Amino acid sequence: MFSQLRQATNKLTLKSIHSNKRSISSSLYMGQIATRMSPNHTYPAPAVMGTESIMSKKAHGTSHVPVQANLRWKVDQDTADRICNFNRHYAEHSGYFQGITEFLQETKKIPADEEITFYDSNTGKPLYYAPRGRTMAEFLAESRAHGWPSFRDAEVNWDYVRVLPNGETV
Repeated sequence: MFSQLRQATNKLTLKSIHSNKRSISSSLYMGQIATRMSPNHTYPAPAVMGTESIMSKKAHGTSHVPVQANLRWKVDQDTADRICNFNRHYAEHSGYFQGITEFLQETKKIPADEEITFYDSNTGKPLYYAPRGRTMAEFLAESRAHGWPSFRDAEVNWDYVRVLPNGETV
């Protein structure tokens, strides 16, 4: 949940993209792509590569600042801060987003032709837009199957999201 929660950016949970000169199908979601990755690779477009220095130690864990106060959907600030800034292995526990009633209520109210923007918890920059190229029901079903919001390539804002050589998406 942490791309509002950084989603994680995500570590996601937001972690992923790989190939060895293979193209990535937009029908794959990021978690599927991540499982096909191995360390020290360059991933094809649309992925934008980053270096390990992105995640180097900074003033506040792997960030210069803590997560913002008053996170969207009443997400717990301490949990978001721990996951976004002091964690390189895993994201929130599986199913966490399903307990965020404000998020689930928003998904029910959003018109079929609109998207939800997921923001970085530290910077406030938009990281993901969903659903894009699928229905909200499909986005939620894939997210439930993965245990956290699951974004496809077309839903990633590659201006701000980077993929490290080991496949971690930050």
